[in-house]
Amino acid sequence: MSENNINNSNIHIDSSNKESVFLRKATLDDIAALERLLNRCYRETAGWTNEADLIGGIRTTSAELAAVINDPNHYYFVYPKTTTGEREAEETGELLGCIAVDIKTDADANKKAYIGMFAVHPKLQGQGIGNVLLQAAETFADRHLQSQNQPSRLTMSILSHRPELLAYYQRRGYQFNGNKMPFPNDGNNGEPKREDLELLELEKIVS
Repeated sequence: MSENNINNSNIHIDSSNKESVFLRKATLDDIAALERLLNRCYRETAGWTNEADLIGGIRTTSAELAAVINDPNHYYFVYPKTTTGEREAEETGELLGCIAVDIKTDADANKKAYIGMFAVHPKLQGQGIGNVLLQAAETFADRHLQSQNQPSRLTMSILSHRPELLAYYQRRGYQFNGNKMPFPNDGNNGEPKREDLELLELEKIVS
């Protein structure tokens, strides 16, 4: 499948439990549903991936989401709920999952893919849906970076004090690369509830 086809159509894959999971590129019409999903998954207590004990306030805003969707180097994919659960059926307006791939260029003109804004509806967590979404994003990123004639570098940031989340990503080949920074206390992405909270950068090399 070509990069253009991936960008302009749904990504379709089957999870290990044979439940059909598909992704399409996000549009500005998805902003309200994305905002609800991300704030629920990160800031409320439902599901195991939430950060409610560590960060208060909101996870994202409609303005931030619009900027991401409009950025040509940022690919945001959503898993929409449909009336029958099938890809061809009518969408209900609710989103069951989302994941973003941001293509970044470093000072040496090397490109890497940053994976973020990853969420699965709390009622679907623990069913393998997140694994399917992450694998789809990794495959897309790897194909996008292959033309650079270098190993594909995939990165992401997670909060410190989340050993279960670190273990989840380590099982999928990500390792802490030593880069970290204090969680930004600027009010744009929530309010840290402890002073020692940091963002840890994880990296996975796909050769």
